[in-house]
Amino acid sequence: MSAFSSSLILPAILLATLGWAVPRLLALRWREGVRPLIWLAVTATLLMWLIASCLFLLLYLWQGLALRELFALGLWEGLWHLARLGLTSALIWGPILALSVSGLPKHWVEETW
Repeated sequence: MSAFSSSLILPAILLATLGWAVPRLLALRWREGVRPLIWLAVTATLLMWLIASCLFLLLYLWQGLALRELFALGLWEGLWHLARLGLTSALIWGPILALSVSGLPKHWVEETW
């Protein structure tokens, strides 16, 4: 179990699940319509990028890396590294997020697609 949990399998499953759930949760409070749907997709993408970056930070901390080691080259270098990792992980959560957003209009009651 330790090899399974310390690898990237569980974080990948978590990111994929969040890629589906974040747009659905945002849609609970979002207006219906094409323009709001585009803004929902942009917001969900930026939010997932932030969540993924934070997840990588937590993984680093869980593996025993000290924050001073991660940010040894400076605050901006460390944040940029985490942002790149979060953006790279979009290969996992991006397609699922796109499918989740594209399925939202079928639940609209006030607007039609």
